[in-house]
Amino acid sequence: MLNVPSQSFPGPSSQQRVASGGRSKVPLKQGRSLMDWIRLTKSGKDLTGLKGRLIEVTEEELKKHNKKDDCWICIRGFVYNVSPYMEYHPGGEDELMRAAGSDGTDLFDQVHRWVNYESMLKECLVGRMAMKPAFPKDYHEEKKVLNGMLPQSQVTDTLAKEGPSSPSYDWFQTDSLVTIVIYTKQKDINLDSVIVDHRDDSFRAETVIKDYSYLVHVALSHEIQEDFSVLVVENVGKIEIVLKKKENTSWKCLGHPQENHNSFIPKKDTGLFYRKCQLVSKEDVTHDTKLFCLMLPPSTHLEVPVGQHVYLRLPITGTEIVKPYTPVCDSLFSEFKEPVLPNNIYIYFLIKIYPAGFFTPELDQLQIGDYVSVSNPEGNFIISQLQELEDLFLLAAGTGFTPMVKVLNYALTNIPSLRKVKLMFFNKTEDDIIWRSQLEKLAFKDKRFEVEFVLSAPTSEWSGKQGYISPALLSEFLKRRSDTSKVLICLCGPTPFTEQGMKMLHDLNFSKDEIHSFTA
Repeated sequence: MLNVPSQSFPGPSSQQRVASGGRSKVPLKQGRSLMDWIRLTKSGKDLTGLKGRLIEVTEEELKKHNKKDDCWICIRGFVYNVSPYMEYHPGGEDELMRAAGSDGTDLFDQVHRWVNYESMLKECLVGRMAMKPAFPKDYHEEKKVLNGMLPQSQVTDTLAKEGPSSPSYDWFQTDSLVTIVIYTKQKDINLDSVIVDHRDDSFRAETVIKDYSYLVHVALSHEIQEDFSVLVVENVGKIEIVLKKKENTSWKCLGHPQENHNSFIPKKDTGLFYRKCQLVSKEDVTHDTKLFCLMLPPSTHLEVPVGQHVYLRLPITGTEIVKPYTPVCDSLFSEFKEPVLPNNIYIYFLIKIYPAGFFTPELDQLQIGDYVSVSNPEGNFIISQLQELEDLFLLAAGTGFTPMVKVLNYALTNIPSLRKVKLMFFNKTEDDIIWRSQLEKLAFKDKRFEVEFVLSAPTSEWSGKQGYISPALLSEFLKRRSDTSKVLICLCGPTPFTEQGMKMLHDLNFSKDEIHSFTA
């Protein structure tokens, strides 16, 4: 079980991971792969033991089903018989049994919140928990105070005393525009703090404030045009979302509240929200790594913060499969390009294609113009870690390089105190090095940046460093300017690389605050 916020990546060997801590996969028996599970769910076999009936489950009834051959688990109010899934679970039977006969929502969120369990376990659905309504009776009745502001009593009361103040919202209109104003009461809000989606008549604006999420979610009373603008007044923490009316008529109300409207809850308790993004380009980077470019819908505002990831979702053999990836810049030299459209319309991903894999071959089969669902950003990297930084050290293995791209770009561009950025990039062969020429050009262009390549299976012509991560390599590489200089070491790669690296860094007397691991 993870010991950090809930963001967690699926496979321990995956290099696209973002939280520290760790959990292990359990070797599965022959015929117990994900594809085998999908085949079983489509076989027509009764996986619940209820012959197709759905029942209402009391807490007392749930507690009775707490054995491996009779294991019910509740996730977000729905009860599943996971006994048939035991042998197919990558985390092993013991992990599932931790939630046997109980509400496993918190455990699920801590370990694999990204999993689309509704699709994976839909044939195991027993029914819904018998429980009291989560919201007051007047929850869906909009009570106006000033134009559109809801009374404070309707803001979800789940905050700890030390949590941030509850935001509020208001709206006003002209003949042609509607402006929604969110008052966050925070001074460190910027454009990547707010995510806006407009779909049909549903308008959704989520504002991330520290570890909390504030949501404005309404079915608009009138139609609006696709494009809108988002403005942030950072010194007062005010967000303005300007919508364009389709018809110049006066709105009597903003609209009707939808699920979780005007709620302010811990981000870990919110579900992942997706929008469909169009594949606009795909190009080879190495022999097995490609740069994918996805375009956001015109009715979406989304900027992925530095050091955070999103989840890509694809339907594969009738089941929606989800994998996490860290967006990158389109190039380490993107500032020299003349973009056709604003940069925040596109999201780029460097993705290694595994021929025997389950997800990446399907992703690679997509044609230009096809769609991929992309989630809201997640992650526990805090950009303030880079402020007043003097030395930044990056340790990456393979596609563990991906979270380093934006960190590197941001640090060189925005941190005036920065004296040196050093990247030690571990790969198997020279052909595996992602963006090698760009990294070498950047090192030539910006004297603050240095890169060292380390290969584990080099040819005889290779004259650079070789081997694996080791105390000797790190002690030579991690030279801080003085005992008091502010340093940060970022680490990302496969689980063995990260675990060994973390231990070595602690042995070299770097403190916990000086290390950020993007891998688990």
